[in-house]
Amino acid sequence: MKITRRRFLSMSGAIGSGIALSSLGLDLTALKAHAAELSKMDRIRTARQTTTICCYCSVGCGMICSTDKLTGKIINIEGDPDHPINEGSLCAKGAGIFGLTETNQHRLRKVLYRAPKSDKWEEKDWSWTLQRIARLVKDTRDADFQINNDKGQLVNRVESIGHYGSSNIGNEECWTLSVACRAMGLVYIDHQARV
Repeated sequence: MKITRRRFLSMSGAIGSGIALSSLGLDLTALKAHAAELSKMDRIRTARQTTTICCYCSVGCGMICSTDKLTGKIINIEGDPDHPINEGSLCAKGAGIFGLTETNQHRLRKVLYRAPKSDKWEEKDWSWTLQRIARLVKDTRDADFQINNDKGQLVNRVESIGHYGSSNIGNEECWTLSVACRAMGLVYIDHQARV
């Protein structure tokens, strides 16, 4: 391709202007984010959309799940505006449900453990993790199980361990966990749906 003098001068001016603007501290981060959002919107428009219901509580908010036709991975989850319950709005738990999907590149896939007084995380397998949790619960329970109440009576309860339930489980699972926690002597038992 032949470059004329006029074309050379215009290209040199454009490149020089770009360098000058970048050295003046012009921040193009917002423009890059806007461009990335436009490409995401194009991907969502061409994706296969299916309706589903949020799993977090008994309200049953409707959601639209956009799946990429080529990869089969979820690329977006949003509230369903045609759903009679939530009319397109989602609470913080429902809006963050994309973080639970396999598509999320920041999703934790391994157990990370940081030893006391350490400044780095170590990867551990599940068998080590479950054995450690069981050991710590048993040691704490054995040390704190028999305590005296305000009247001086001996009671069997553990006040140094609590259980905070998830709204991702059903009534039967919640009841089973509650019975198991009470059998261990736990007093502080709460549930996410109450909060």
